[in-house]
Amino acid sequence: MRLPPHILVVNGIKVRRPVFLLGAPHSGADLLGRALKRSPGFHLTTGRASVAHVVYAFARKPSIGQSSGAARVLRDALAEAWQVLPGSCGLCSAPCREAGGVTGLGPCVSTNTVVRFGDASPDLLYSAEVLHRAFPDARFVQLIRDGRDVAVDMMGDPACQAWFKPAMLGEHTEFPNPFLGVNRDEHRERWKSMPDAGKSALRWRSAIRLSATLRRELPAEQLLTLRYEDLVLQPAQTIASVSEFLEARVSKVALYGRRIPKVGSWRTRLRGDEVELVQKVARDELTRLGYLTS
Repeated sequence: MRLPPHILVVNGIKVRRPVFLLGAPHSGADLLGRALKRSPGFHLTTGRASVAHVVYAFARKPSIGQSSGAARVLRDALAEAWQVLPGSCGLCSAPCREAGGVTGLGPCVSTNTVVRFGDASPDLLYSAEVLHRAFPDARFVQLIRDGRDVAVDMMGDPACQAWFKPAMLGEHTEFPNPFLGVNRDEHRERWKSMPDAGKSALRWRSAIRLSATLRRELPAEQLLTLRYEDLVLQPAQTIASVSEFLEARVSKVALYGRRIPKVGSWRTRLRGDEVELVQKVARDELTRLGYLTS
């Protein structure tokens, strides 16, 4: 007999059709998260410690995510993150508070206005399968961006750089390792000696492959794929698509009046040898997505 679906209740509110934003690092999930966080009825979190701890455990050791209790663990972590309590925003990451325009400790929302929950934590992509098991009615929005722009932004991000230390591929690392983009144990030493541009390209390539798998496995009513370039260059049209997909009014105001990484900035920020390496590592994916035409 099939068990009834688990219904999570947070702050006395049933969690229905939660929204999760996915993508490779610096692909725009944070930007769209900012728009959702400032939209009426949404309570969206990003980078809460309870969620990050679980997400990175699953990312670094994928077999954990296959365990029978993985969905419950992730569901409990999100329930903790979504709690609206006095001072709860003090537990949020600085990007989360900035995205919501929070200057104090919060809370950033009132429970009597919340109807939808969501999360845009970094590297949530690697927990997508577990999220779907935990929330079968979830809505996923994944962001795709030119891997060369992603690579150059990763190279300038200390948080991303921290994952590129040789110790990250220790003796107990599982392979294939989608998080770092390394498929076989015999590639371990090659990865350790690879320049950061190559490691960034590997992470982007692996994320794109995961995104392609999601497109094959999830029904269209549960997954929307967006281009970062469209979000930046055509914000009104892109947000309209998100609003239609989520059946909710999503604010586009948060996309204006702030500094947003430019489309194609890799052309002036990557050295020639770095461009060559990124394009060599991720040529198939760059070509398939139309970012590389020759």
